[in-house]
Amino acid sequence: MSDDLYPEAILRLAQSARGAGRLDPPGLSATTDSPICGDRATVEVRAEGGKVRALAHAVRGCVLCRAAAAALAEVAEGTATAEIAALPGRIAAMLKGESQAPSGRFAAFAVFAPVGPHRSRHGCVLLPLRAAAQALDKA
Repeated sequence: MSDDLYPEAILRLAQSARGAGRLDPPGLSATTDSPICGDRATVEVRAEGGKVRALAHAVRGCVLCRAAAAALAEVAEGTATAEIAALPGRIAAMLKGESQAPSGRFAAFAVFAPVGPHRSRHGCVLLPLRAAAQALDKA
């Protein structure tokens, strides 16, 4: 594995598997697939009062996809649904070099900055974020 694409922080996030599983009772869900690499992310979200109350995910994918899902689970609870829905755009802009790495609540996503030069891997990072946004669209 390339150290610039998979720094230790990304590997730790992926191994943590934070949020992996299902919600009980189930929440709103969406599944996104990558036809290029075969990754698949299903995200369940429970929202109330404009905030995410719970989030779970099931990811079949690479280290980047699993790490992004874990980072999402780390920050989701208590976050405004609009902020989670906007997250794919924010992280895509960071990966393209159009904006700085996020700080504050979303600082966990700064670990994905080294993925920027690897355009073919941007979709891996964005897959679970897009699933979460799609699930929230169903609300």
